[in-house]
Amino acid sequence: MVKVGRVSAGAFFALRAARSLAEAQRCSRAFAAASAPEPAPGPGPGPDPQHPTPAGDLPPSGAAHRLRPVQQHQQQQHYPPQAPPPPEVDFEDGQEAFRSKSTAELARGFLVLRLCSLGPLVEHADKLMHLTQKLLGRSLFETLMKMTIYGQFVAGEDQEAIKPLIRHNRAHGVGSVLDYSVEEDLTPEEAEKKELDSCTSAFEKETGKQREKRYSVHRKFGDRRDGVVSARTYFYADEAKCDRHMDTFLKCIEASGGSSEDGFSAIKLTALGRPQFLLQFSEVLVKWRRFFHQLAAEQGVRGRAALETHLEVEKLQEALAKMGIATRAESQHWFTGEKLGVSGTVDLLDWNSLIDSRTEISKLLLIPNMKTGQLEPLLAHFTGEEEKQMKRMLQRMDVLAKKAVETDVRLMVDAEQSYFQPAISRLTLEMQRKFNRERPSIFNTYQCYLKDAYDNVTVDVELSRREGWLFGAKLVRGAYMEQERKRAVAVGYEDPINPTYEETNHMYHRCLDYILEEIRHNRQASVMVATHNKDTVQFTLRRMADLGIHPSENKIYFGQLLGMCDQITFPLGQAGFPVYKYVPYGPVKDVLPYLSRRAQENWSVMARTKEEQDLLWAELKRRLFSGSHLPNPSLP
Repeated sequence: MVKVGRVSAGAFFALRAARSLAEAQRCSRAFAAASAPEPAPGPGPGPDPQHPTPAGDLPPSGAAHRLRPVQQHQQQQHYPPQAPPPPEVDFEDGQEAFRSKSTAELARGFLVLRLCSLGPLVEHADKLMHLTQKLLGRSLFETLMKMTIYGQFVAGEDQEAIKPLIRHNRAHGVGSVLDYSVEEDLTPEEAEKKELDSCTSAFEKETGKQREKRYSVHRKFGDRRDGVVSARTYFYADEAKCDRHMDTFLKCIEASGGSSEDGFSAIKLTALGRPQFLLQFSEVLVKWRRFFHQLAAEQGVRGRAALETHLEVEKLQEALAKMGIATRAESQHWFTGEKLGVSGTVDLLDWNSLIDSRTEISKLLLIPNMKTGQLEPLLAHFTGEEEKQMKRMLQRMDVLAKKAVETDVRLMVDAEQSYFQPAISRLTLEMQRKFNRERPSIFNTYQCYLKDAYDNVTVDVELSRREGWLFGAKLVRGAYMEQERKRAVAVGYEDPINPTYEETNHMYHRCLDYILEEIRHNRQASVMVATHNKDTVQFTLRRMADLGIHPSENKIYFGQLLGMCDQITFPLGQAGFPVYKYVPYGPVKDVLPYLSRRAQENWSVMARTKEEQDLLWAELKRRLFSGSHLPNPSLP
């Protein structure tokens, strides 16, 4: 068991802001003793339903692009102007795509994907696997699974067993993101109880008071696995369990560092602490941002992109005084102390900085309820035990980030449900502030099915420019759409998801294009294009060629799940593009929930798997009729 070190200052300040929102002085003293330099369809790319629309021409990336300091970009332009164009990649050539596969592997892949297209079989996959295990016995059942669905989607039982596959893929240009895929096999009732217990604070239990509906736990949605086929779900048990999760992540980071010079690893923050804190901190951040936009609306500024919204300092000071939050002298002191509003206006990034640096001023921790007109604290009280648990969560994050830097591994923080995500993104940002000074070691994940995805990307990119750290992102479409929609309707808040899949495609390409433009300007940002969508991959390749970004720069990465979309992964790797497989591993009996989700995911994206099946079948026939039964290439 790794001993957790002292909490890092950046994440400490972020969480101090949350805790201080109710009792600034007490919480500041509580954390002060522990502060030290600062410390995410599944486990990675979410499913990409194949109803893509043509990429087409993108609209301008937004006025936020105009905020780039041109002189700085000119100074940081490092790439040779006469760079060779990226190599061409053919995704229709099955012979080339599957040349690393044996005929037996092709046959298994075709069989498993065909089985995954049978709706009734997939719908009852969990029950069928448990029944088959009872009928055949454990040994025979595990042999059958390794010959079929386990062998297709899981690399092996432990880190030693998966080494041959990692070496094999690396020989063909494909890296690995290790993912220990063991999950608790909880009943819905057990999951619901764990969620209700871990998402409700002692203050709420004692007083009966609740947070906003969106950031409160609801029994109907207590089992966060419901409706989710592509992401693993963690449920809080106790602090010891969180420490075990941290140790598992550490082993994956170490193994990734040992298997590649440019490795990746992924973590989920719900595995590292009580989800109650993520809910509470998310509510704080959203209220603070909402307050900014409410003030902007009062100044007649509404409906603009996040970075295009500015508050006039004079009017802001008047509004704060009128609401009883601060006198003009007090607010003037805040702005001059932080060197904000020098231009006469304050934008969202300036506003967010106040919650970091001025939270010791208790009045600022109260914001008006626009409906009642009353000043309200942003956050309820914490007990001493809750404070300790929250600090431990930050410490675990810090340990993992430091290990990633030590082993030259890029650490991706996976995205989760939208009611957790503001806190997850903010804590990830705090890690980036410290650890992304020399290289992008920490990657945040952006879910492009969210309506505010573009604003989130542009705001974070701009913050990285102002503060001088390197931006790292993983883009996914998202893994929780069905659950998010149902919860929004049932609980009664705005659906956070884009209305259509086409709009999500558009959002993905818009966010990606913005980051690619940032890479072209300063050669410092990095992005993982985590998708199974061929149109999005082709769009990325076209834009790389247009912008003169060569794959050898290692700024743009691609990611897919093991056993899926090999016709995309291996042509990319063989052409020299940085591409990675998420490589799950774990004992057969412990990864059955993961296997069930992979079956459901393949069934949910029939169009894509049909194309993959056709290529597999064509290559199988070619080999069988030509007599070219290719063995596995020898391992290095």
